[in-house]
Amino acid sequence: MTTPAPEDIAIRRLPFESPTRDLMAGASRHEVRLHEHGMIALVDVMPRVVPEGQTADAAIVQAARVSYGAGTKHVQEDRGLIRFLMRHRHTSPFEMVEFKFHVAMPIFVARQWIRHRTANVNEYSGRYSVMPDRFYRPRPDQVCAQSKANRQGRGEPVDIGTAEQFLVYLEQAEAVYGEYERLLDQGVSRELARIALPLSVYTEWYWKCDLHNIFHFLGLRLHPDAQAEIRLYAAAMYALIQPIAPLACEAFDDYHLHAMHLSRLEIEALRSGRPLQSTNEREQAEWHAKAETLGVEPPG
Repeated sequence: MTTPAPEDIAIRRLPFESPTRDLMAGASRHEVRLHEHGMIALVDVMPRVVPEGQTADAAIVQAARVSYGAGTKHVQEDRGLIRFLMRHRHTSPFEMVEFKFHVAMPIFVARQWIRHRTANVNEYSGRYSVMPDRFYRPRPDQVCAQSKANRQGRGEPVDIGTAEQFLVYLEQAEAVYGEYERLLDQGVSRELARIALPLSVYTEWYWKCDLHNIFHFLGLRLHPDAQAEIRLYAAAMYALIQPIAPLACEAFDDYHLHAMHLSRLEIEALRSGRPLQSTNEREQAEWHAKAETLGVEPPG
C-alpha cells in the first residue's frame, strides 16, 4: 500500500458546536513583573479556545471521560470529577492542559528551575548574543544568615553591617560586566567572555509544561523551604494559571498544596498514642511539626 502524500489526504474542518471564547481574552500575554528586572508572562495556553462559559478544566474532563468511560458516570459534575482525579492521583487528564511562559530571572533561579525536567525549554544563548547588563540584588533586609534547621536555606536577617558588606560584594561581582564588554570589543568570543559573569546576571527562556507537571513544580517551589526568589516566581505563575483552570487549581489547593501526607509510622503513632517509632531526628522533627499543625499533642 502506497503512503499518500499530505496534499492527497482529505481533512474535515468542523466548526464549534456552540459559541466560544479565548481564555486569554485576546491578549498576546499576561505578564507579572518581579524584582527590578525579572518577569514571568503567560504567552499561550492549550486549549486556548473553549466553549463559552467554560475554562481549560473542560479539557481535563473531556480526557478523563474518554479514558474512564462509564466508570466516571457516577460523578455528575466537572468539579466533582476533577476533585476525584486529583484525590486519587489520576494525573494523565491534567496533562491535556499546557501553558507556555516567557520568563526573565537570575541565573541562580534558572538553575534551580531547570531541575524540573518535564518541560520544553529554550533559553537565551550567551554564545549567540551579548548577555544583558541586568543583575539581581536583594534589599538589605533580605540578606539572611544560614538556617540552623535547613542546610540549604536561610534563616533570620543578618545585622545591617553584614548586609551592607554583602551588597558591596555583589557590586564587585557586577563590575566584571565592564571587563566582559571590553573583552568582547577586543575580539574574545561571546561563549568564552561570558564565563566569568556572576550567577546574579539575568537570563530568560520560554518554558512550556503541562498542568500535571506544573502542579509538581508549584508543590515544591511554593513550599516555605524553597528559596525566596524562586518562590516569588512560583506564586506569580500560580496567579497566572488559576483563572485559566480554576477547578483544577482549587483541587490542587485542597489535596496537595494545603494538605498533609502522613506516613505509616505517623498514622500508627496517632492510633496507638505511642511515640513515633523512628530514631531519625528529621522524621521526629517533621512529625512534631505535623502534630502542631493538626493541633494534637505528639505522643511520648
